[in-house]
Amino acid sequence: MSATVPLGGGASIPLLGFGTYQIKNADAAVAVSTALNDGYRHVDTAEGYKNEEAVGAAIRAFLQREGLTRGDVFVTTKLWPGNAAWRQAPKTRQTTISSLEASLSRLGLDYVDLYLIHAPFHPEHRLDQWRGMMDLRASGKARAIGVSNFSVAHLEQMRAAGLEKPAANQIELHPWSQKPELVAYLRRHGITPIAYSSLVPLATWRVAEGQRSAKTARMQADSASPRSPFRLMAAKYGVSEAQVLLRWAVQQGWPVLPKSVTPERIRQNADLFGFTIDAGDMAAIARMDRGDGVAWGAGDPTRAP
Repeated sequence: MSATVPLGGGASIPLLGFGTYQIKNADAAVAVSTALNDGYRHVDTAEGYKNEEAVGAAIRAFLQREGLTRGDVFVTTKLWPGNAAWRQAPKTRQTTISSLEASLSRLGLDYVDLYLIHAPFHPEHRLDQWRGMMDLRASGKARAIGVSNFSVAHLEQMRAAGLEKPAANQIELHPWSQKPELVAYLRRHGITPIAYSSLVPLATWRVAEGQRSAKTARMQADSASPRSPFRLMAAKYGVSEAQVLLRWAVQQGWPVLPKSVTPERIRQNADLFGFTIDAGDMAAIARMDRGDGVAWGAGDPTRAP
């Protein structure tokens, strides 16, 4: 099992997770199997990724093959809450419950370790969705519950309603989007930040997949520069740029979710615990913040109303 950090309620979450966003159902079983064989013990998926069937099949096969129990792999999935901007109906308290039940059926699992509200859409239904999440935790179908892409204002709405706090908030976190105020709030309230899109500052980030983002031409040029600070740090530590970016987050106690379908990169991204970024480089990275995230082409969802 990889190193873990507390998640609240006595639970813990591995620092190293395997992300499956944009991995097709047809490819997910092989990718997840490779990751599990290389030591990953957290797999992150979502209702909206449409690959839960293959993800679950790979997890179940791995556990059976290795003689392990369900508790040996941490599994996260997410509720898609609906999005008014996309003319989608909001999930209610009851459909939040039925959505996880459908995810569990696709995964072939009795429970997930962490269930997240994927984004803070439909503000008038957010609290009802969270009450459904609380029902699922009480039933044991979700060991822990949390949110993703929620801002301080979104979290304060929940606190003002007297509802229990999320165990985690999965947000875009990397040196160009460090969200210091939000991260400080999470720390004060005992909510674990989970970092996604950690590799944004790489020149090839999502290019091969043809995915949309808000990464600007200037960002692309900075990423590709031979004098990129991450390229220089990678040479200094004898690792890849991706390892530097992932280690930066892990060194601050944030679980990371690197995604790849390339076996060598999957193995390389898991090798985060054999080096340490020194204090000078950590201080230099702290000065690189550029503000909002870029992973969502339509804008950082932590800015949603």
